[in-house]
Amino acid sequence: MLLAIDIGNTETVVGLYEAERAEDCLAEDGLVQHWRLSTVQERTPDEIVVLLRSLLDSEGVDMEADLTGVAVCSGVPRMRESMRIMVQRFFDFSSVVIEPGTRSGIPILYDNPHEVGADRIANAVAANHLYGGPAVVVDFGTTNNFDVISQDGEFLGGAIGPGIEVSLDAMVGRAAALGPVALIEPRNVIAKTTTESIQSGVIYGFASQIDGMVSRFEAELGQELIVIATGGLAHLIAPLSQTIQHVEPYLTLHGLWLVHKRNRQFVR
Repeated sequence: MLLAIDIGNTETVVGLYEAERAEDCLAEDGLVQHWRLSTVQERTPDEIVVLLRSLLDSEGVDMEADLTGVAVCSGVPRMRESMRIMVQRFFDFSSVVIEPGTRSGIPILYDNPHEVGADRIANAVAANHLYGGPAVVVDFGTTNNFDVISQDGEFLGGAIGPGIEVSLDAMVGRAAALGPVALIEPRNVIAKTTTESIQSGVIYGFASQIDGMVSRFEAELGQELIVIATGGLAHLIAPLSQTIQHVEPYLTLHGLWLVHKRNRQFVR
């Protein structure tokens, strides 16, 4: 089995895959189990391996006997280094930590490819594999990432904006008369209460942001884009967007599986 680990600023997603699944599968095919954890930057390599062993034990998976590979991407430099140390110390099989120089199978056309986050690379690899291009991945997380892939499977670039929860927390924190609200769709766009007014502004506002950004990408490229949403809040915004066509909760994990598969001959 393969352990795919996507470390974000707020949450870490761990996926357990059948290592030898078919290449032309869906993102969730072969996914035996997945876990969503809080990202704690202070965790040491020893603490990380104890946590992973506990998760695997809960599924009856022996970390030494059943795992054949590990693939990691992280947007948190401190956690990336902890993961690198952890896999070097505790695993004797093939491991891939996505970083500059990793063979992803997709050309990175950023001015400085080293600036592109590992999660954005994994998303682009997975989106191109599943849907081809031209396409854009919208990843709802601490930040909202827009990653554009060309018709030829190149990572062209994109945009980064504040995430939904970050924006809501900032607004509530700076406005004394406003309090926390549940992120659910309100009854109307023109809301009649303060709580629903916040929900309308946040939820419909971000749906409109997605549609507006996609429109601008398409105008710049002169092509229609396949729009794929992923991330923790994709399920909330996608039904309200006029442009999102596919929701892929496991897109990043699928990209990690692909990158690991493409690097097995180059890693220990």
